[in-house]
Amino acid sequence: MSQSLLVQLLLDDLVYEILTWVPVKSLIRFRCVSKSWSSTITSHKFIKTHLDRAKSSSNNNNDYLLYKSQRMSSSPNELCTVVHNSDRTLSEISRFQIPDYFVYIVGFCNGMFLSADDDSDDYDHGHVVYLWNPSIRKYKKLPPSHFIHPSGPSDYCFTFGLAYHYQNNDYKILKLIYEYSPGEKVPPAEAEVYTLSTDSWRRFVISVEYSSGSRPIGSVDCLNESGLLFFNGALHSIACSEDYKFILSFDVNDERFREILLPQNYLDGVSPLFEGLAVFKGSLTLFVFGEALADKSNLCHLWIMKEYGVVESWTKKTIQRKEAAEFFDFIVDGTVKGECYTFWHFWKLSFDPENLNKEIFRIPNAGCIINATNFVESLVLLDGINISQE
Repeated sequence: MSQSLLVQLLLDDLVYEILTWVPVKSLIRFRCVSKSWSSTITSHKFIKTHLDRAKSSSNNNNDYLLYKSQRMSSSPNELCTVVHNSDRTLSEISRFQIPDYFVYIVGFCNGMFLSADDDSDDYDHGHVVYLWNPSIRKYKKLPPSHFIHPSGPSDYCFTFGLAYHYQNNDYKILKLIYEYSPGEKVPPAEAEVYTLSTDSWRRFVISVEYSSGSRPIGSVDCLNESGLLFFNGALHSIACSEDYKFILSFDVNDERFREILLPQNYLDGVSPLFEGLAVFKGSLTLFVFGEALADKSNLCHLWIMKEYGVVESWTKKTIQRKEAAEFFDFIVDGTVKGECYTFWHFWKLSFDPENLNKEIFRIPNAGCIINATNFVESLVLLDGINISQE
């Protein structure tokens, strides 16, 4: 190998290394530098490396809050990102116009959003599903799934989850379908999985591998409508099989459904109004908001699974809540994020269960909280086919 060629290869490697640390907005412009740079920036390998670098360099001391900003009826909605700084202030870091086709945002992963709309005429009796990356202003309309809404009086419910398959550097969407008919015998829930690399849906039978010591699980009858939580390489939801309640997990790698046991007697002493799953200090967490049976006061139980999958590791924290008339929790990195309405104003409540400190911020024009998470901009969808520009 000639010395000049060796120098050129070293320079190419150095440029590649530098580019992996460059912000997304600049990389989009840099594609115009040369065909070589454009090919590099849009390559599958580069997009993954850039995402890994962005995650590793993100400031874990700050929490990021995503919310819809609702303007006047003639103005488009916007997706805003604010950071909760260490000095307990809020700073806006990005603002994107939400495309008209984004009706319900049902998932978020690695800077990419999942939207599902079941009221559209595009697909007969089915959902229209989109993936959207606001950082690169690109979206993808997914092909129709195999499940079609049956005609008739049946009330079918759907829940979605977006997950990153790290082993294959791929993305998957899990769609769970079940019939909601309280007090009646209902058919088993069904599942479909979409894979981004193949741009296709596959139908699944929900066969649950039950935990040691639990009863065998037949079919899944219903699921929690709060959405699917992506954690530890799996999507999670609270599920029921007849009168038996458990956490249903779907491993993104081997595509198997498994059971995670809930804490024993976790509803003792509380009349639940809402329950769901979240991540608290790197652990799977069950939260239950309701009324204490003893004095009718509002409270929130946090059940933290210190060791993933080990039922004996569930640990309870109790938070007394008196001032919130309506409270929905988002738990990330040790902070409980909530939202409540006070007359016509929208407020953000930040509450730390470790030291019981609380703060209330007003977020102007906020329609609803989308998520509280470690936000990272990415190039996901930049290398794909059938991708549209906003």
